[in-house]
Amino acid sequence: MTALYDVAAIGNAIVDVIAQCDDAFLAREGLVKGSMALIDPARASSLYDAMSAGIEASGGSAANTAAGVASFGGKVAFIGKVADDQLGHVFRHDMTAIGCVFTTPSLAEGPATAQSLINVTPDAQRTMSTYLGACVELTPDDVDPAIIEAAQVAYLEGYLFDPPEARRAFAKAAALSHGAGRKISMTLSDSFMVDRHRSALLGFIETQCDIVFANESEVCSLFETTDFAAAVQALADRCEIAAVTRSEKGSVVAASGQLHEISAYPVEKVVDTTGAGDQYAAGFLYGLTQGRPLPVCGQLGSLAAAEVIDHYGPRPQVNLRELAAKYGL
Repeated sequence: MTALYDVAAIGNAIVDVIAQCDDAFLAREGLVKGSMALIDPARASSLYDAMSAGIEASGGSAANTAAGVASFGGKVAFIGKVADDQLGHVFRHDMTAIGCVFTTPSLAEGPATAQSLINVTPDAQRTMSTYLGACVELTPDDVDPAIIEAAQVAYLEGYLFDPPEARRAFAKAAALSHGAGRKISMTLSDSFMVDRHRSALLGFIETQCDIVFANESEVCSLFETTDFAAAVQALADRCEIAAVTRSEKGSVVAASGQLHEISAYPVEKVVDTTGAGDQYAAGFLYGLTQGRPLPVCGQLGSLAAAEVIDHYGPRPQVNLRELAAKYGL
């Protein structure tokens, strides 16, 4: 069956609020620099009031990846839950405006659309406080077989591994994808998620995942080691392709007994690291679905990550297809 989509992403549908701050602000608010913490509606309101003026943009890790794939010219779909409220309408508009198919029904009653309050310090580190809201209401019923079976690769956001219903949605997506002869990919998302669900994640990776994305801290946490090379090998032993980012050190891609080292693209000034891993996955998956060699997939990922960290916001501000052509990719 011919694929209608290159990538179908499943993840949290979130509207980001991104603002600049200093380390003193983080200390006053009791925020751990560089972390991602879940907050309740009351905390979201108080923190929003304390933050400096910022920008609002539709985000969510897997949704950002879908946006990146679309910018490369790929065909994408997204599955995620928003409420039938103003932010939900904004998110849906933003996704469809970039050419992404987003047909998941809105939540008519219950929590509001999710928001992530992101404070960025001068060293470009982002500290995220996230109210998940409607995101956690995603269920297996929201996983549309027509979308998953028609996508070359389904991409699962690790942040959604927490809610039991969402985890069952992942299992359904994996069964549908593999049943149609497609691939399942997953990002580990954050070390705190790995720490919380290490055993279950390892089981899911070993039995369901073909492609796994992680950063250095996540992969080392997954295997409880400080030996990066050993952690990468352990991950590669459990899936078809392991792609692991290392910030300015670039990334490594391990597959079929081979290790490909990918250099990071130079950035004049790192402004905001939000979305770097998401865009790396976008470039890599776009290359993979177009039949490009793994080193080129990694280069496309590095290029997309470099673009997104030199401005505020988690999504590309230039056409990534044109940018790739400029670099001969």
